[in-house]
Amino acid sequence: MDILRRNNVKVIGSAGKPVVMMAHGFGCDQNMWRLVAPALAEEFQVVLFDYVGSGGSEPSAWNDQRYAALDGYAHDVTEICEALDLRDVAFVGHSVSAMVGVLAAAAAPERLSSLVMVGPSPCYIDDDTYRGGFTAEDIDELLESLESNYLGWSAAMAPVIMGNPERPELGEELTNSFCATDPAKARVFARTTFLSDSRDDLKSVAVPTLVLECTQDVIAPREVGAYVHAAIPGSRLVTLDATGHCPQLSAPEATASAIRAFIRNLS
Repeated sequence: MDILRRNNVKVIGSAGKPVVMMAHGFGCDQNMWRLVAPALAEEFQVVLFDYVGSGGSEPSAWNDQRYAALDGYAHDVTEICEALDLRDVAFVGHSVSAMVGVLAAAAAPERLSSLVMVGPSPCYIDDDTYRGGFTAEDIDELLESLESNYLGWSAAMAPVIMGNPERPELGEELTNSFCATDPAKARVFARTTFLSDSRDDLKSVAVPTLVLECTQDVIAPREVGAYVHAAIPGSRLVTLDATGHCPQLSAPEATASAIRAFIRNLS
């Protein structure tokens, strides 16, 4: 299958410029970057795509087994890079895609040369020495609710994840994005996301890394940002003047500015 069609790949900006690849999180698609990508495309070549099972990706490419682990999504990333013959890519991953980027960079270091993690979380479940923001019981209830009534779960959870209750249109957009995702595929991606534990994988990161967090985020609390920053030697932690889990929608200018400054400093 044509990889570019499979993942609904779009390339904007000028050829020959540094390449920025932007990856969406659970329940979303490349449209989540629409307020940030054009600003970055003024200076970089920007690659946008949808994971298989999301957005405008090819439905027939879905495979329950492949996408039941984050490695499957990392393979999407490396295969897109190979199809476009991309090298020295700055990979921008939102939410769970931050950890997908970690796996892809380890698998194809010749392709991905830096990481930008937007609201990352290597593990969502608390333990004795780590705060991920949720108890195991919280995650069990979340997944049970999602699996029994995906549309109801989306309508209830999306505004909470988005934050910014004074701007209800943002929560509505995330709700619509969730509801547009095939429920069966979303259930697989949700289990893959919320049951993942990528803390050990952070030790493998050997490329320049920017960790972007928000002042308040129910999905990735600031303790998680501090943990990721401490786990990746030489990483940079930036706290955006933004709330919620999707600063690319709630604070696109600040998000684009932080990404732009980081990539500029790589050269």
